Amino acid sequence: MDDAEIAKSAALEERHWWYAERRAMVRRTAADWPTGRALDVGCAGGGNTAVLRDLGWSVTGLEYSPAGAEIAASRGLDVVRGDATALPFPDASFDLVMATDVWEHIEDDGAVARETARVLRPGGRALVAVPCSMKLWSGHDVALGHFRRYERDELARLVAGVGLEVVDLRSWNVLLRPVVRARRRKRSEAESEMEPVNPVLNAGLRTAVALERVLPLRRLPGVSLVVSARKP
Repeated sequence: MDDAEIAKSAALEERHWWYAERRAMVRRTAADWPTGRALDVGCAGGGNTAVLRDLGWSVTGLEYSPAGAEIAASRGLDVVRGDATALPFPDASFDLVMATDVWEHIEDDGAVARETARVLRPGGRALVAVPCSMKLWSGHDVALGHFRRYERDELARLVAGVGLEVVDLRSWNVLLRPVVRARRRKRSEAESEMEPVNPVLNAGLRTAVALERVLPLRRLPGVSLVVSARKP
């Protein structure tokens, strides 16, 4: 993702339904975990980094883009510029490593997974969210610089292959998958879908995603996959 797209995303993320519900997902997932030292890999403007901070974590954001690092720092977050495939931290440095919608942007995602495992302490956790299913591949993925979308088994193998134990692997944004698929079939140009949304529609979309908290949809195909794992 280039600097312009990161700046646009940072401007949208406070109110846009997708960013807001992703923050809510991070908050719910990590709320009951014992706090400690955390790393948010590919933190961009730092929206999810701030969620961990507010939950009591001592959190550092890692961002490759100068624009993203500058925005995160301007929000009072501790941020380091660096490469997710060669994390600038010693072994066993963190109790939690999080990456939300990052791995798909990196050609060598195996290196990112290995580095995640390397910097985790024994008993530490990984929380990773990625876009789901090449059936949804579209110009949106091209515009954002994605190399892939993930299948459930593929993500599980990648995480387990670096020595992490998969604790939970679930779908996210399930109810809106048919809408997303239909829309992307109609659009072939390389164009990001992350744009301002009418407030009424924005509220409706947030409600649709929030409903998933009480419905048994975790195993059905969604727009995203979320995996939590532990280092033995």
